[in-house]
Amino acid sequence: MVKTPRILKSNFIYLEVLNVKSDNKSHEVKKSNISIKSNNFERENEAKVLVLETAGYPFSFGMLESPNIEISDKYLFEQYAKEQWVGSVVEIGSYLFDQKILPDYAFRVVAVYPNNSIITENTAIVTTAVEDEKKEQAKSVISDIHMDDVIGQVNAKKKTKLIAKYLKNPDSFGPWAPKNVLFYGLPGTGKTMLAKALSNELDVKLFLVKATSLIGDHVGDGASRIQELFEMARHNAPALIFIDEIDAIALHRSFQSLRGDVAEVVNALLTEMDGIQENKGVVTIAATNNPSSIDYAIRSRFEEEIEFKLPNDDERKKIIELNLATFPMEYDLNVEKIVKLTKRMSGRDIKDKILKNALHNAIINDHDTVTMEDIDFALKVTKVKKDEVKGMFE
Repeated sequence: MVKTPRILKSNFIYLEVLNVKSDNKSHEVKKSNISIKSNNFERENEAKVLVLETAGYPFSFGMLESPNIEISDKYLFEQYAKEQWVGSVVEIGSYLFDQKILPDYAFRVVAVYPNNSIITENTAIVTTAVEDEKKEQAKSVISDIHMDDVIGQVNAKKKTKLIAKYLKNPDSFGPWAPKNVLFYGLPGTGKTMLAKALSNELDVKLFLVKATSLIGDHVGDGASRIQELFEMARHNAPALIFIDEIDAIALHRSFQSLRGDVAEVVNALLTEMDGIQENKGVVTIAATNNPSSIDYAIRSRFEEEIEFKLPNDDERKKIIELNLATFPMEYDLNVEKIVKLTKRMSGRDIKDKILKNALHNAIINDHDTVTMEDIDFALKVTKVKKDEVKGMFE
């Protein structure tokens, strides 16, 4: 069996293979261009957004097959990635290698800004499955979410009433129709959920895409995908277009040099948002966690920016009770205490990190009932410290 020794030299990881012959064939492995973790980096070199795609095992020895990786929980993958790669310097086309679950499995850097920057705890890491997203990019999404399912966000719901009235009767607005709206706020606060609820209750088509799916492999791909997306929406009007993580492509001009087609994508998006072709009955909603990183030319096209906030005590209580109502087993929980323990957490975090982990812990340990001990376990897993929550014992 051929082994790959790792040699640390000048703060870079080099993957080298000795000239070992197998079946009379020599195998040669090229160097990786990933730097090892370093504590000495400047704040201005911090990577803001990192886009990865799975690359399998690029160093083939004839005995390894590349598994088809499906990342179902993007948030957990981001945390898993940071545990390994914080401190690594990345640039377009470089590779990051898993050293835990699938040792030496590769992820290729599709985009990063600034280019040649350092992964930190603040870096947003997203993955893109290019082929699957190409197929699904222009398909509408069917939703069964209702407005009542979106807890809190009173101001956001109020402002989306205008979109609802327009899509019900596009002719009544004339040149004053709402066209482009930006949703912004922390992850898990309900941006995508509200768009799905809006399309469901209005019974209109929702074209939901991730911004990374609009990045092409070749010059012209990005522009053609954007044109296709808006053309499909116009054909199915009234309709909603929802572009998630728009900051991954609509970068500030100072970052657009990170890959050649970013400027092309931005220009194509500007053309569609300006309505050079009449987008009657079509509203574009974009979402971001970081509005300050969006190119001003794109950001100025949004007539309104709607903020999504973390839930308050009453809203967290409703979120907890709503999710407990669907629990598949009995529970004996102090809801008021959980409300205080989950301060500064989003609705998605409460469900996926606290309640789900507590439920899974109870099932793994053959408990008949989910108890506060399981909640404590979930808090430890998510690294929430009780002493950070003021007044939790009040």
